[in-house]
Amino acid sequence: MRKKRVLSLALASMMVLGLLSGCGGGGGSGLLDGVQASDGGKIINIYVWNEEFQGKFNENYPEVERLSNDKSVAYLKDGTEVHWIVNPTQDGVYQQKLDEALLKQGRVSADERVDMFLVEADYALKYVDPEVNVALPISALGITEGDIANQYKYTLEAMTGSDGEVRGLSYQATPGMLVYRRSIAKAVLGTDDPEAVGAAVADWDKFYETAEQMKAAGYYMYSGRADTYRIYSNNVSAPWVKNDKTVVVDPNMMKWVERSMKDTQEGINHNVPGQWNDEWNKDMGPDSKVFCFFLPAWGLDVCIAPNVKDTAAAQDWAACPSPQSFFWGGTWLVAANGTDNASQVKDIMLTMTANRDILRTLAMNYGEMSNDQPLMEELSQSPDFGIELLGGQNYIGVLSDVAATVDLSNISSYDQGCVEEFQNTFGDYFNNKISLDKAKANFEMSITERYPWLVGGGVVWP
Repeated sequence: MRKKRVLSLALASMMVLGLLSGCGGGGGSGLLDGVQASDGGKIINIYVWNEEFQGKFNENYPEVERLSNDKSVAYLKDGTEVHWIVNPTQDGVYQQKLDEALLKQGRVSADERVDMFLVEADYALKYVDPEVNVALPISALGITEGDIANQYKYTLEAMTGSDGEVRGLSYQATPGMLVYRRSIAKAVLGTDDPEAVGAAVADWDKFYETAEQMKAAGYYMYSGRADTYRIYSNNVSAPWVKNDKTVVVDPNMMKWVERSMKDTQEGINHNVPGQWNDEWNKDMGPDSKVFCFFLPAWGLDVCIAPNVKDTAAAQDWAACPSPQSFFWGGTWLVAANGTDNASQVKDIMLTMTANRDILRTLAMNYGEMSNDQPLMEELSQSPDFGIELLGGQNYIGVLSDVAATVDLSNISSYDQGCVEEFQNTFGDYFNNKISLDKAKANFEMSITERYPWLVGGGVVWP
């Protein structure tokens, strides 16, 4: 029963009330049993949390003929309409809206059904669970191992259910790197060369030696505590929740708390609260005194580029390896059980995640680390590949070794909630408004409010 409970608080409540039946192992117990995938629909409904993939699809999917004025509808050459349903990811809103729509899949008209939806690593597992049965195995669409042979292994493992079936495909790999300002590197370190800067941040000891130099020169090493969070959370020893019952705070997360407090107090970071806010964006802008950010390849186009467009900082960046390897995010395309556009969803998934020409375009024009390992190995060695934002640097070479080692074995369906609540509840502690014990108590309260079925299991601290 607990696996299905992860399908949002709304669904969990319904299960507790007995409105959803069947919790045994194997087939015949899914939420959408009896709902069949088919073809012939006129509207393809795709659920997303922002317009990133929508833009890539509209600009690169060859069957797109035209767009509506507000770009919310893409009209395909065969007359089919692609409708985008966008809900924000913050506070679990996207998952809640998606879960509610999936629950209605068998009770709405065919053209109102969810046909495809996107998921991130932080919560992908709850949708690939065969007991939940909301996502079609790619084998049911006719996608073979040969079709996706070039994709990074971890991107397939992340979407593999307990039955061994893959239920989602990604167009990107998301290993992380340290992205820094060339001008600040020159001013403080005397060089902006990626190899030299990489040596100055090669491990945490060297990173903080360089941070002291930055501080002495009037700069901040990084923007805020959230920037280093995923480096610590990616290197934990176990998932956040044990047996769908007990929250276990990994010792590495408390190391992040300790280090973040020290960096905030000593002015190593700029004390920016969180990410995706005005302060964080300004720290990427042309007038910022922040030296570096920890980002995957998609962060170049999504995060930095919009904040430096048409400014002197538009090419003032370079990349080198992070002091410790990490990944951030990843977007997977999932076919919804019950779609009435199965063949077209299959084509969208394969075209956007396995078509080499499109994957090459995503790397060259969008700064992506595309999900084609041989292609990325080829581009990593190409003297002709580079992007303007990085002054022509070939960032694939920085990321290719890390991509082959990404390990998602400790992710869980609870990651987004734990990530958000842990950072939020410790924010006041970092600003000396509450004690460490109070921050811990606040986390215990907030995480059980978000996942009420964890109340009995408690929170275990290192």
